[in-house]
This record gives sequence, structure tokens and C-alpha cells, in this order.
Amino acid sequence: MIELAYPWLLTLIPLPVLMRFFNTATRSEQGAIRAPFAGRWRDLAARSTQGFAGRPLSLLLLALVWLCLVLAASRPQWIGDPIELPNSGRDLLLAIDLSGSMQIEDMQVGNSLVSRITAVKAIAADFTSRRSGDRVGLILFGTRAYVQAPLTFDIRTVGQFIEEAQLGFAGEDTAIGDALGLAVKRLRERPADSRVLILLTDGQDTASTVDPMEAAALASEMGVRVYTIGISRRLGSGANTSAEVDEALLTAIAQSTGGQYFRARTPQELQGIYEILDDLEPVEQDKTTFRPVESLTRIPIAVAFWLALLIITLRSWPHLVSLRLERARDDA
Repeated sequence: MIELAYPWLLTLIPLPVLMRFFNTATRSEQGAIRAPFAGRWRDLAARSTQGFAGRPLSLLLLALVWLCLVLAASRPQWIGDPIELPNSGRDLLLAIDLSGSMQIEDMQVGNSLVSRITAVKAIAADFTSRRSGDRVGLILFGTRAYVQAPLTFDIRTVGQFIEEAQLGFAGEDTAIGDALGLAVKRLRERPADSRVLILLTDGQDTASTVDPMEAAALASEMGVRVYTIGISRRLGSGANTSAEVDEALLTAIAQSTGGQYFRARTPQELQGIYEILDDLEPVEQDKTTFRPVESLTRIPIAVAFWLALLIITLRSWPHLVSLRLERARDDA
């Protein structure tokens, strides 16, 4: 179906006729101004007027050019048939820790060690690519938490944002409570049975303005299931306890919201965790439809261009023929 975005612009179609009428009605022979080369200007005006007045075809083509330009300005567009978006799935947020400790290279891949963030980004991007039918969003956090990608069906773009995330974007510390609170804020208006947060960190809460357990209580009240993942090869004890994952906190957050805590010591374990999360049952949501819109403005513009080119050709053709005849006479 074809529609016009600005149909009121079609009222401009009679504008040239009205301008011609009022210009003729107000024309007066009095008050003429003396001007140099008046004779030449008079000849040019006579030629331009006679060019269209004496050639109905040129006048018709000029009118068609005007119609095409007005039609293009009104923005014709093709409205396609309604397309139904996926009506099952979850509203799933990923919250990924970008604090300084994520640069530690203790993830075994083959015979080499890679940084935690490298392993997390690769596996999280692959996990996101399989979430067809889910709305997926991305929260990145360090000293502060911010939304990198809102909930969207465009999982390819979310995966790209994950791969492009860099350490230091959000600061060197870890604000688990702020990330959890921001996720609840984003999910609270979504259907109650589809609110899921996957929070991944390798440290302890050191920078939050919101207490993590208070944020967890709010998540539980809002029906947000939180699945926490701790990235570390060591337990949070001993001399390095400040740099290691706080399993007690992450377990408490997950259990208070009906979720589950997972420990990932290797990329293989992290991959297995995401496979478990892949098995979450989808829930029904309200059906959403949209109608694709394709602009057709280029068509009347192209027609106007070729018609204008035809007018120029028709008007200049007699002059070109006369020039060739004169040259032929001179050569003879």
C-alpha cells in the first residue's frame, strides 16, 4: 500500500497557475524603469515565453516536472504487510564486569593463558548470538554501571558491543550493587515472568552506592531472576581475598531472587554455564507487529530529472539543427 507522509503538500500543485494569473493581473505598463540593454532583455523574455507558449508539448512536460517534484516533497512510501515479531522469549540483561582485575591472565585456552575479559567476551558474544527470540541488553560496570545496549531483538549489535568492550571504560573498581540496581530499573516494566539478569564478575563489591543485598531484595520484589557467575581460579580467602570473587555475596544475591550462582574457573566451565542458562524455558509475551516502510521518493525525483532533460533537449534541438546547417553552408 502506498501512502504519503505529507499529503497536504499536494495543495501546492496549482501554485504555478496562480502565480501566472496574479502576475498577469497586476502587470502594468506605467512606471517603467530605464535599464541598459533593455532590448536584449526584452528579446530573451520573449524567447522564453514563446518557447513554452508556442510548444504545448514542452508546457505539458514542464507541468509534469512540477507534479513530480511536489509528489517527491510529499514523501510517498510503500507500507508493507504487517510482520509479527517473535512472541516468546525473555527480557535478558547481561551485566559484565570491566574492572581492572579482569585483565588477569589465568584462563587456560589450549597451552596458553588468556585474560579473563578475553574469555568472557568470546563466550558471552557466542551466548548472545543464540538468543533468537529474546530481547537482550548489555550493562557494563566497574566503578560505575551504565547501559551499553538497551533491551533489543538486535542480538548481532549486542554481540558486537560485547566484543568491543574495553577494560577501564567504567573504572577500575567493582560496583556490583549499582549494576544490579540499574538492571532492575531497566527490567521492572517488562512482563513479570520474563525478567532475567546474568551478572558476571571476578571480584568483590568495592564501589557501589547501592548495597548489593538491598538491590537483590528489590530485584526479588520486582520478579527479576538473577543468575550470578564468579570468574576466578581461587576462592576468596587468604592474602588475595580482595582481588577474588565474593562467592558468599553472589550466592546470596542469586538465591534471594530465585536464580543460581555458578563458579567458572576455566573457559570450558563458563561455556557450560551458558549452556545451562540456554535451557531456560521461554515465556509467552504480547504479540508485537510492525509494518516495514520503504521510501519511494527517488522515483518521482528520477522522473522529474529525465523529463527536465527531455525539455532541454527539445528546446535546444532546433538551435543545434540551425547551427549545423550554417556550418554546412559555410563549408560549402
